[in-house]
Amino acid sequence: MWQGLFQIALTLLPIGIITPILGKYLAVVFEADPSTRLRSKSVLTWLDSVFSHSERAIYRFSQIDRDQVMTGWQYARAIFASNIVMGIFVFILLITQAGLPFNSTGLIAPTWDTALHTTISFLTNTDQQHYSGETTFSYASQVLGLGFLLFTSAATGLAVGIAFIRGLTGRSLGNFYVDLTRGIIRVLLPLSIVIALLFLIGGVPETLDPPITATTLDGATQIIAVGPVAHFESIKQLGENGGGFFGANSAHPFENPNSFTNLIATIAMISIPAALIHTYGIFAGNTRQSWLIFGMVFGFFIISIGIAAMGEYGGNPLINAQLGSSQPNLEGKEVRFGWAQTALWAVATTGTMCGAVNGMLDSFMPAGGLVTLFNLFLQIIWGGQGTGTAYLFVYLILAVFLTGLMVGRTPEFLGRKIEKPEIILASVVLLVHPIAVLIPSAITLAFPETLSGISNAGFHGISQVVYEYASASANNGSGLEGLADSAPAATGLWWNLSASMSMLFGRYVPILALLLLADGMSRKQPVPMTTGTLRTDTVLFTSVTAGVILVLGALSFFPILALGPIAEAFQIHNL
Repeated sequence: MWQGLFQIALTLLPIGIITPILGKYLAVVFEADPSTRLRSKSVLTWLDSVFSHSERAIYRFSQIDRDQVMTGWQYARAIFASNIVMGIFVFILLITQAGLPFNSTGLIAPTWDTALHTTISFLTNTDQQHYSGETTFSYASQVLGLGFLLFTSAATGLAVGIAFIRGLTGRSLGNFYVDLTRGIIRVLLPLSIVIALLFLIGGVPETLDPPITATTLDGATQIIAVGPVAHFESIKQLGENGGGFFGANSAHPFENPNSFTNLIATIAMISIPAALIHTYGIFAGNTRQSWLIFGMVFGFFIISIGIAAMGEYGGNPLINAQLGSSQPNLEGKEVRFGWAQTALWAVATTGTMCGAVNGMLDSFMPAGGLVTLFNLFLQIIWGGQGTGTAYLFVYLILAVFLTGLMVGRTPEFLGRKIEKPEIILASVVLLVHPIAVLIPSAITLAFPETLSGISNAGFHGISQVVYEYASASANNGSGLEGLADSAPAATGLWWNLSASMSMLFGRYVPILALLLLADGMSRKQPVPMTTGTLRTDTVLFTSVTAGVILVLGALSFFPILALGPIAEAFQIHNL
């Protein structure tokens, strides 16, 4: 046990080191303080020059006015318009892949509903996969289509997070196209190149060669799929995308061959959302508050890891009773990672909304199922790329409002009053998720034979269905599997279309509400701090915020948790 916990601690140690460094870099990239940007250029002058030339070329080619400052509505319209164009491009590419180059195995086009679901999935940074990559999509589809969306969807979320932080701290929201370009050119692309090189060193393949034909020891022929995996994996983890090049995702030895690549992948998926909290502190000029918030989220994260890890280490009591000894739960796990690293990854991938998996989540003990569902419901540990940080501060705004009501103080955040419009928009952000999860889950469970295709009856079957829609709405993409979501009949069609609606609803409605909220905050006149002002950079207020998160976030879904993993735990332990 102690060896596993030590592995977890060593994996988490770099996060605390990377957070302030990357957080400051993000603030420099998106210009929280022009003077800071000038000082930093003296260190990276040549790199900044390369970035600047590349950006200017893109602005000229796209005819982007980089000096235009957008309102909340304009920023949202730019997101919607660009996403529609990108979605149409990728959908056409997927359904015509049979006639495109780099299709050495002659793969035909997927069904229209699978192509639609896949396009929406990668467009919304969800990367939920109702297919197996190596047998469904060609190199052209994976690299030119899905790989393209891995960058743009992650950069879109990052842009929303930065625009929200700007508005919250009294600045204008900026320009979406400029933020999108900077996010790719200055953040995602250079970091993903470094990570891809590390993956190559670790043994991840990067080739356009066709699959390898091998002869097994018993004389059978085996086809081994390869491909341009290393660069795909780097942006998959860094951008919190999660969609695997192969069907087994990061449990596949070509995506994640050893402990070294597993470490790099884990750090990559946590690095940007953790750093954005520090970026907020720089924008707000209050790094004390950002460290308090970081500590709160990190505390949630550690508790979640502890629950999941202890559940896996304790093993299945039914199996242990037959063995006559206590053994960790190794079902559905890669032995090269073991129970500890698999539990850590499961919490990290559902906490960051990455969705990549290095083991079978469906095989986790109920404690692990509880934690992963809990993360999907909250969406702030650490949250999605950019948007998760915005959700976190929505909870802070609600905590300010509720605390102000209780103690009779003016609800203010960063010197700006919290009024009715902000509370309405914050409520919309938090209510969208339950609607996008619970309504389709109820419909699916009402027709178990014709729609759901559940492989497990009882409490675990409920968890399977709810997890699928929670993952879709939270733009996570992981799944408990065991569902007929890839079936060619009506069942597969239902899963593809209903999950697509949850993804769209869970992605774009909150983005619109967040941008309008940030725009409204940016237009408010700051009020001077008085003795009646509620300070938000204290341990007490941060603790209150944690309580608000648990009450408003977790209790909204508590009946589902009670009917799913909690009831399953009682059943397994015969309580």
